[in-house]
Amino acid sequence: MVAAASAVVAVATVTGAISALDGGRDADAAKPAATGSPHPDRQTAAPRPSLTVTKSLSPSPTSPSRSSSPWLSRSAAASAPTQRSSTVSALLYRHPDSHVLDWVRAHPADPRTPVIASRIADRPAAVWLTDPSLSTIASRVRAVTSGAAAQDRVPVLVAYAIPDRDCGGASEGGAPDLDAYDRWIDAFAAGLGSGEVVVVLEPDSVAQAGCLSAGRRAARLASLARAGRVLKAADPKARVYYDAGHSGWHPAGEQAALLRQAGAASAASSDGIFSNVSNFRTTADEIAYDRRVLDALGGPASLGAVIDTSRNGNGAPADGAWCDPAGRRIGRAPTLSTGQARIDAYLWVKLPGESDGCKGAPGTFSPSYAYALASS
Repeated sequence: MVAAASAVVAVATVTGAISALDGGRDADAAKPAATGSPHPDRQTAAPRPSLTVTKSLSPSPTSPSRSSSPWLSRSAAASAPTQRSSTVSALLYRHPDSHVLDWVRAHPADPRTPVIASRIADRPAAVWLTDPSLSTIASRVRAVTSGAAAQDRVPVLVAYAIPDRDCGGASEGGAPDLDAYDRWIDAFAAGLGSGEVVVVLEPDSVAQAGCLSAGRRAARLASLARAGRVLKAADPKARVYYDAGHSGWHPAGEQAALLRQAGAASAASSDGIFSNVSNFRTTADEIAYDRRVLDALGGPASLGAVIDTSRNGNGAPADGAWCDPAGRRIGRAPTLSTGQARIDAYLWVKLPGESDGCKGAPGTFSPSYAYALASS
């Protein structure tokens, strides 16, 4: 699969998140065969169905006033000079649980711990919600959004339960059908609350829709359009972004045509697009690509884009490798102030150090991989 390469684990099963670490040894000892992407240009791997979270190792600083936040004023951000984001935006929420935090706490004397702790574990990352169960989704979303609201911060949630997820690939799963998915989205929306939240809506769902028949593709896109409307109606402060794949996948015009069918051009359902989720394309390439998609998409001028910069510091491998490729590094720090016109945020949607399936089972934490990403 292309975008959702971040493997995830349910909060309910977080105690088993480091089971691949044998007595504190590196997870790299267990290397299952990688599941190849059905399309070589995708270069990504797959989350397993559940929820992943990221925690701060240190007390959060006092959050700045929302009235001066560039997140609330795209025009102000667009007029700012272009800059490299080297610090974490204080507006983003850092969830108090994750695989990496489990490892850091269990290995205080490991020589890699200071680097992993300061450069990965202490940065805000997205919370993936992938379990299609209706009974728990509202409470799981609410736990994240209420925690963020208590700190006056913005959480990033990834909704990932579309039927035929990953078209039967490494991240197969999701809701049994679109009716069940619509109900899941309703429950998801019920947990949002009334504060600011970023929703990354279904990685790969649009860019990978070509695997479906014409009828099933149209039904999926209609369901995604409904999902955006439901989420924004439930919480007017929610910002919902749709799947644009990445700059090495579909041409911008082709992707925009699908996005339009999915509701991404309507202010009632969308705040724009996301790209590079779990991928390695450079930020510069994604900025240029996202602007082309937005231009082709049409819709309100307020539509913007968010880019996953978690592992793109060295760009994509020349050989097209997608599964825990060597030589990569973390990218720009998560921020809601990019200094770039129509680029709303740089986010860490994929948590660095969580395997694509080659350094360990998909979603397990590999300290050697995390260290390599953070120290290169």
